[in-house]
Amino acid sequence: MKNSLTILAIALLLVSIFSCRQESGKEEKETSSKEPLSENYNISILLDLSDRISLTKNPNPTMEYYQRDLGYIKSVSEAFTQHLKTKRIRQIDDKMQLFFNPEPLDPEINTIAKNLRITIDKNNASKNLLNSINSNYAAQTSKIYDSAIKDDHFIGSDIWNFFDTKAKDQCVEKNYRNILIVLTDGYMYHENTIITEGNRTTYLTPELIRKNGLNTKDWNKKLQEQDFGFIKIGENLSNLEVLVLGINPGKKNPYEEKVITAYWTKWFTEMKVDRFEIKNADLPSNMEQIIKDFILRQK
Repeated sequence: MKNSLTILAIALLLVSIFSCRQESGKEEKETSSKEPLSENYNISILLDLSDRISLTKNPNPTMEYYQRDLGYIKSVSEAFTQHLKTKRIRQIDDKMQLFFNPEPLDPEINTIAKNLRITIDKNNASKNLLNSINSNYAAQTSKIYDSAIKDDHFIGSDIWNFFDTKAKDQCVEKNYRNILIVLTDGYMYHENTIITEGNRTTYLTPELIRKNGLNTKDWNKKLQEQDFGFIKIGENLSNLEVLVLGINPGKKNPYEEKVITAYWTKWFTEMKVDRFEIKNADLPSNMEQIIKDFILRQK
């Protein structure tokens, strides 16, 4: 009787082990058949084509500022294609686009910008297309800067208005990782958007910084206590990440860069921007890794 019970117990144990292995194999097969989740990127680039890129007003013997912009854009497009090449073809659904505000008067520039609005998905993704993005973006954006500099009629860049009226509609899409790259020197001014509310403004210039007395060691205390900054906008940009590149403060005020950064930081925080970084106008070779880390970093 004891031997029979022992044999029965062994048999039940073997059946149990075999069943567990089958279930384990089934689960493993189901898990391996699922593709890893991959984010879809929606990258926007906002160009400031104001006189900050003028070769006569703001020359730089080391590297002209427009050339730095082109280097930053190159790093952005390379990060975008690097992201695409990590995905399976059927997973690809990504976008990259370029904006100005206001639009330049030159129709050729606007045509180029429209051609640089790229949407890549499983229906058009190909090795040739992915390999052409970087060279195409470099060539076409170079034409934009060449035309703007040759025209020598810089109408300014209305960045405040862009964030107030266009950023959410044009740069934010549901189910995407939305990234906005802003190329600017950090100052803001456009003749059509000059608004003042208390110590808040829609613009920031070296003259305004001096006028408000933000050029002494007590600048931060004064900025906080007297509430200097950009006028708040009504949009909630919690689904947007922003990287500002090219901050180029005037040399007369040793605190200028800190004041500019404080203005932008306060503004982005009030807009509830998901994540942001503000970088100065360093050489593209020094900024390349910073740009790629910002874009490719997993949230």
